[in-house]
Amino acid sequence: MKKAAEADQQISEILKRGEIFSALKEPEIKKLAAFFEKITFRNDETIFSEGDPSDKFYILAEGNVKILKHTMMGKDIILEIMSPGDIFGGVAVLDKKPYPASAQAMESTTAIRISRQNLLKIMEEYPILKLEIVRYFSDKLRDAHEMLKNIATERVEKRVAALLLKLSEKVGVEDSGFRKIDFPLTRQEIAEMVGTTVETCIRTMSKFQKSGLVRSTSGRISIKAASLQRFLEE
Repeated sequence: MKKAAEADQQISEILKRGEIFSALKEPEIKKLAAFFEKITFRNDETIFSEGDPSDKFYILAEGNVKILKHTMMGKDIILEIMSPGDIFGGVAVLDKKPYPASAQAMESTTAIRISRQNLLKIMEEYPILKLEIVRYFSDKLRDAHEMLKNIATERVEKRVAALLLKLSEKVGVEDSGFRKIDFPLTRQEIAEMVGTTVETCIRTMSKFQKSGLVRSTSGRISIKAASLQRFLEE
């Protein structure tokens, strides 16, 4: 009983930090916590695969998750990197279609999840959740459109700069005048997210490092946010 109560309390804290459930009062969040389960994943573990039945709605609690799309050429494209508080698998659950992409843990990761049946049940009981969910996914759609526009119209250097700025705003921590993206990020992953080759990404990152815009330490990338923003606006 004690462990169950502790688990519910941990889930309640995760829900309170999320955008969708933060509009609810404490007793309501505690009630909803019982519908969720907490689950952990190892580094590189697949959480769900493209085409799987979408029966679970996930909220990331700790770590990072990358959302991948498999191409006809056998390559993976990273569509997005999720950070704590983000929802993934949500749209597919709501429209009852298979997951359109795969989700993979980037490090030791913790998430909470709820079944479609229980999600619909609590949405009926708390209609404000419907509005918050629509608002959340509208923001995500706007970000996706912005990224697609950048890929279509901007040169590679600006696409990489925009991505690094976005990630630093989302999961960055101050680091001696730089802003550190606080999870491992390879050149290949950056290339997949901005639609370029690994070789081009390496050259671009090397150029940024020589200009003092970026530095890499222990697998973490740190940026001079203000300087990179000025570069982006040129």
